[in-house]
Amino acid sequence: MKSWLVTGGCGFIGSHLAERLGRSGDRIVVLDDLSSGRVDNLPSGVEFVKGDIRDAGLVAEVMRAVDGCYHLAAIASVARSNEDWAGTHAVNLTGTINIFDAARAAALSGRRLRVVYASSAAVYGDCTDIPLAETAPTRPLTAYGADKLGCELHGRVAFQVHGVPNVGLRFFNVFGPRQDPASPYSGVIAIFAKAVQEGRAPTILGDGKQVRDFVYVEGVVDALTAAMAREDLTCDVFNVCTGDATSIESLARLIFEIYGTTPDIKHGPPRAGDIRKSVGNPHRLRTVLGVPPTISVADGMRRTLDWMRSTNR
Repeated sequence: MKSWLVTGGCGFIGSHLAERLGRSGDRIVVLDDLSSGRVDNLPSGVEFVKGDIRDAGLVAEVMRAVDGCYHLAAIASVARSNEDWAGTHAVNLTGTINIFDAARAAALSGRRLRVVYASSAAVYGDCTDIPLAETAPTRPLTAYGADKLGCELHGRVAFQVHGVPNVGLRFFNVFGPRQDPASPYSGVIAIFAKAVQEGRAPTILGDGKQVRDFVYVEGVVDALTAAMAREDLTCDVFNVCTGDATSIESLARLIFEIYGTTPDIKHGPPRAGDIRKSVGNPHRLRTVLGVPPTISVADGMRRTLDWMRSTNR
């Protein structure tokens, strides 16, 4: 039996990962401060530790008896990173260094445990080399993106200097059940779906022609587990994406179609600095990690809306 640590495991992606890992019969430990996650997202049998990844002593303690760490804890809000630059930096970058440092201590004692951590497509900024490959220039436009790029740079140091194998996964626009539509920082799918479900017209900021790469959460979990299962002990980064372009307006219309209602969309002022096009290249995800294509946006949307209807969330 293996032991895995999942930071941020009570959150949207982390709870799906904990659920998948729990099916194997392995020991699963979740570290979460519950700032955005919910304990009731966790499956039975998971060991829950309430705590903050900024607490280096606690991180070292929970890392001491695991075989690998899935590091997903973060403050993913771009707006919050603008309002509380130093605070979000402490979680998103310093917290990640705490994880690497605890893995370094394990390596010094003869245990080489791998860290698989969440990076982001935000590291690319407004890059025009579409579809975005891992070799595209990284020019983040937000503090969140800068911290995620910093995680990747420290991941390289963790491996080259301290012998800590690690894999960073650049998540594009992840969606699925348990994504909270009540949060102002939630994904656009959850927000639109909640509006349509309640008979309100969703508001699109700008003209709706902005294009994104939406990936269903099941495919993200596939990537996380494949990255941990790699036999080679090195450091690397991968896009987690589909390569399919979906405009924000077509996304909203798909939600109306699934609900069987007439499209009613409002437009608001464009968001300052909003990127027009962000679509990833999944080639290395498929060929190197061996992760198969995930389900389509339409099928993922149906599953997500079914979950929202069944849970009233």
